[in-house]
Amino acid sequence: MNNELEKLYTRIIQRTTINLRELEFDVKPYVWDLIPPGQMEKFYAFYGITDNHPISFYFKHSGLAGSYFLGKSQVINSLLYKSDIRGDELKKKGDVLQFKNFEIELSKDEEIYIEDSALIKTMVHNYSHDPESLEQFFIKNTVATHYSNIHGAPCDGCFIEPFATVDLTTVHDCVIGAFSYIQAGEINHLKIMPGTIWVRSPDNFDFAYRHPRNRLKKYIDFTAESQPQGIFINFMEERKEAFERIFNAMNLESPEPLPDTSSLDRYAVVDLQTQIGENVLVAQRAFLKNAWLGKGANVQENCFVINSRLEGLNITAHGAKIIEADLGRNVFVGFNSFLQGKANSRLTVGKECVIMPHTIIDINEPLVIPERYVVWGLINDEKDLANNSLPIDDFLAIENKLEKGPMTFEGSGKSFITAFQKRIHHILEVNGAFFDGKDNRGHAQKNQDISFNTIQPYPKGTLKGLYPTISIQP
Repeated sequence: MNNELEKLYTRIIQRTTINLRELEFDVKPYVWDLIPPGQMEKFYAFYGITDNHPISFYFKHSGLAGSYFLGKSQVINSLLYKSDIRGDELKKKGDVLQFKNFEIELSKDEEIYIEDSALIKTMVHNYSHDPESLEQFFIKNTVATHYSNIHGAPCDGCFIEPFATVDLTTVHDCVIGAFSYIQAGEINHLKIMPGTIWVRSPDNFDFAYRHPRNRLKKYIDFTAESQPQGIFINFMEERKEAFERIFNAMNLESPEPLPDTSSLDRYAVVDLQTQIGENVLVAQRAFLKNAWLGKGANVQENCFVINSRLEGLNITAHGAKIIEADLGRNVFVGFNSFLQGKANSRLTVGKECVIMPHTIIDINEPLVIPERYVVWGLINDEKDLANNSLPIDDFLAIENKLEKGPMTFEGSGKSFITAFQKRIHHILEVNGAFFDGKDNRGHAQKNQDISFNTIQPYPKGTLKGLYPTISIQP
């Protein structure tokens, strides 16, 4: 990095480390060498304009290399590197948020606000679910690393390791370990161990599981003064050239025919053997190869569907990967899950299954998951599946506590399943899966006419790799 970029990165690292002083955590050994020299000036940043998403972009003294913006956002004194900041579901002035017995009306449009933070290949999406921060989805004094997700989760003073997700949770001064998934309302001053899956709704339920560390390291391992390593990183690196091609090309062929009710992002990799049905959403940086997507399916950012069939109304959430698999209708595959069958040992997932976020299914023999199951954990065979799954109807019957292997659940199983089902329906609705030609338009229909615009950094001098102060308004 040049001097000005280095000063910016140093400032961000110092601020994050100060916030984490109670945890005695030093950020610098983990991140100083994460961005290869020259990368910050190598890539253009870009933003999307549609008449469906009110724009308001403001970049000041920032490194934006390769990052994408859609919807209202401010980026101040921050360093991003090929991150997606997708503000297309932000709340608007006059919207009402229900919180317990309160109905809170927004006094102005919400925006994503990023200050003194470094987001490396990070996905930011949705809106703030914090009743104390309705009009601002903030990310401050935070470093997030490779393929992490910040989803509806305001963050202040956090370090988020590779492939980790914070979801619908306000996070203050925490370290979130690699491949952890946290949906817990609000957390403060916690160090979350790698591979922790924690889904909590206070007074309703608490789901907790931790991937066995010795087995997880094969997939993702991240230590100080080293680059992230493991199967997940190798998987992404092996497909890097395909993305370089679409970012360098002006015009690309699209699968034919593409239904006029579906949306295929300009920055998705799609081979010509892929079939896309009606009301399908394919987001930026998605990767489809020999994929069959039925009506109403969606493939979100950083998702991969390879040699697989999705029957319809399927959700493939941010970062999930599906390889050599057949999924029935209404299957939910959670954030950063990794489902890998083999050409002669396919994975079959029955309809209406819920694959919990950050689940790993990696098999060498054919495996069938029956209809209407909840699945979690790390699964290599039938025995693992038996220890890490439960029929939805059995989950609904839980009224107090269940322990199954390393998974513990406390509270109401009915509340847990109902919350998932409501969220699945909401995701399908906002993504346009239920569009009937007139009503229920969603992202699959609204994103068809995005105009993409590029922004270039300073090419030379002390500001090389930084961007000038830019304000982009309607």
